[in-house]
Formats: sequence, C-alpha cells, structure tokens
Amino acid sequence: MTEIQKLLFDRQDPAYRAFQSKLMPTVDPETVIGVRMPVLRKLAKELARMLLAEDFLRQLPHRYYEENNLHGLLISSIPNYGPTVAALEAFLPHVDNWATCDLLSPKAFQDHPPELPGQIRRWVGDPHPYTVRFGLGMLLSFYLDEDFRPEYLALAAGVRREEYYVRMMVAWYFATALAKQYDAALPYLVGRRLDRWTHNKTIQKAVESYRITPEQKTYLRSLRWREGA
Repeated sequence: MTEIQKLLFDRQDPAYRAFQSKLMPTVDPETVIGVRMPVLRKLAKELARMLLAEDFLRQLPHRYYEENNLHGLLISSIPNYGPTVAALEAFLPHVDNWATCDLLSPKAFQDHPPELPGQIRRWVGDPHPYTVRFGLGMLLSFYLDEDFRPEYLALAAGVRREEYYVRMMVAWYFATALAKQYDAALPYLVGRRLDRWTHNKTIQKAVESYRITPEQKTYLRSLRWREGA
C-alpha cells in the first residue's frame, strides 16, 4: 500500500463506503474506500504543500476512487493555467465516473484566461465521455454570466453523444442557460435543436429551478417533445 493509500484508509468510513458505492454505478465497489468529501478536502489541503503531492500527481492510473478524487482536488488547487491544463490532460482520460468529473473546479480558471474557451472546445470534442462532460461543466461554470456568448450554446448543442452522463450534462447546461440567458437559450427548445431526450430533460430540470419564473415554466412545459410529435 502506498503512503497516500494508507492516509486514505486511515480515514475510512465503512457506512459511507456502502452509501457512496450505490451512487456510482460505473465504479467497481471494490475500488471505493469510503472517505467523506470534507475529510478528503482537508487531506488535499494538507498534501498540497508537500512534495508527496507532486509524486502522487505523476502516479497514474490510480487504483481507488478516492485516489482519483484526491488527484482532482489537488489539480483544482494549482494556481497557474498552464500547469493546470497539463495536469488535466494527463488525468481526464482516467476519470470513469460523474462524481470525480464534477468535483474538478480549477482555481486557475476562475479569472477566465483567454485561452480557456479554445481548450474547452477541444475537451468537448474529445472521444472520452468524461472529458466531454468536464468541458461542458466548465462552459456552464464560467461562461453563462458576463462572459457569455451565444456561440457557446451552439457548442453545447453540437454535442451529440449516446452516453447518459454526457447527455445529462448537456441538459443541465441548457437548463442553467434558461435560468441565466433565457432569451438566447429558448430558441434551442422552440426550434428543437436538441435531441428529444435532451430537450425534455432540459425542460424537466428548468421547471425544477427556482430561478425560472412561473410564467416561463408554464411556457416551457408547453414545449415538451412528445412521442410522435
């Protein structure tokens, strides 16, 4: 057992392991240690200041789910754009579940570096489904407010994949876009520019949002794409 693995097993919670395993059907339960996320975040902060973290980031692939999550948290703490992207390029091909994918929140991206939209385009076009999901997540996180551009909606709508966790992120992106950029996003539903599953899932998520007005929700419900329509 490596030093990092020992640190993780020292923080194991068997009850949480059983609970967490049920949430991730794509992950082998034998690879789940059972470390709660607040505990994992605290460990990541402690390791980020140690040389042990640098060695750990070079050790891919990992055996355990929590090792991957720890890896993602350490990447998220890297302060500079170039090293963050390099670390992500090495790590993303090994991501095999939605939870590890979605915890990635790079500190270096918070100021929206000018290179980031081009990098997101490359991730969104990647063959690996969780790389695509990550790219869509970055588009959702950083480019639906003051840095929004209509072309980003077209980029997300152009993702036509069969993987559930990719399609779900496209729907989540458009539901959030309806909350933040309603007038720009609405034509994608009116014109049925998404596949039927994603179209209907977008409406479902949007009408569940407190950021959508009652009047907007009523109209969105009328846009549901029914069988045979």
